[in-house]
Amino acid sequence: MRTFRSRPAPRLRLLTAALTGLAAATCLGLAGAAPTQATPAAGSSTPAAAADDPVGPRQDGFLPAFAYSALHPAAVPTGANDWNCRPTADRPRPVVLVHGTFENRYANWAGLAPKLKDAGYCVYALNYGGGSAGPLMATGDIPASARQLASFVDRVRAATGAAKVDLVGHSQGGLLPRYYIKNLGGSAKVDKLIALTPTNHGTSLWGLGLLARLFPGGDAMMDSSCPACRQQVTGSDFLNGLNTGGDTHPDVAYTVITSRYDEVVTPYTSAYLATSPNVSNLKVQDFCPTDLTDHVDISYDPTATTLTLNALDPAHTHRPAC
Repeated sequence: MRTFRSRPAPRLRLLTAALTGLAAATCLGLAGAAPTQATPAAGSSTPAAAADDPVGPRQDGFLPAFAYSALHPAAVPTGANDWNCRPTADRPRPVVLVHGTFENRYANWAGLAPKLKDAGYCVYALNYGGGSAGPLMATGDIPASARQLASFVDRVRAATGAAKVDLVGHSQGGLLPRYYIKNLGGSAKVDKLIALTPTNHGTSLWGLGLLARLFPGGDAMMDSSCPACRQQVTGSDFLNGLNTGGDTHPDVAYTVITSRYDEVVTPYTSAYLATSPNVSNLKVQDFCPTDLTDHVDISYDPTATTLTLNALDPAHTHRPAC
């Protein structure tokens, strides 16, 4: 039985303050760290990965992983981006990991990537969305970021010989693939999308949407420094367009994994996709009632990890050990 974990609200407040400070520095042009990659121009399809990017250690929580990525912004999670990996009969599709806003591939996936590798998958993770403050990624225009994902998926398919991949995303990383699937031909290249606390129907984004309206020039600042923030605010033109005509594709299997303690996507049920035979909407507390994981830590949560592995391989599922 897993040890009861107290609600991580103090950690979330600390992390929120840290990310907000870094984001503010980015907005004001005060952050002097070099970008993790050249910010692609609109329409660019340049993959966000290099063969010689350093591999970082395993982590058991977002905070230490994010701190490590601040010092090593190009870090790759252990187990990811082995371009010599070949899928097997038991694991025929590579898994591509897609991080969230103000995050990066290492901060999000330093815990899950090695577990997927240990389970026999070829695992790949990209940084996307530009950024001028080291670890802060996924702030750029979402359609442009989706083109980066499309290029990265094609690179993975070419390297592995796989016809399709499975995608696992967190927050914006669970939303962005839906644009790729709907508008960029991804439905022919993706078998499954597993989304952890995705912003499928919008979020207040820590109130940034409201704050932008309260301060003169706030809207313009958000649009210029974090277009993805604006696009994920509930009721945005981007979300309205993406969700018009249905929010899923019949050729892709979708799994959404949420937590009732998500303080970013509120209400947490707004992450869910419309009920259909190819959609599973899951909440970690329905499996482990005392699991108090939040929005940020869910990619490190044991319950969510088990549910992710189950979604990737539904023929061999396991009940989460609470």
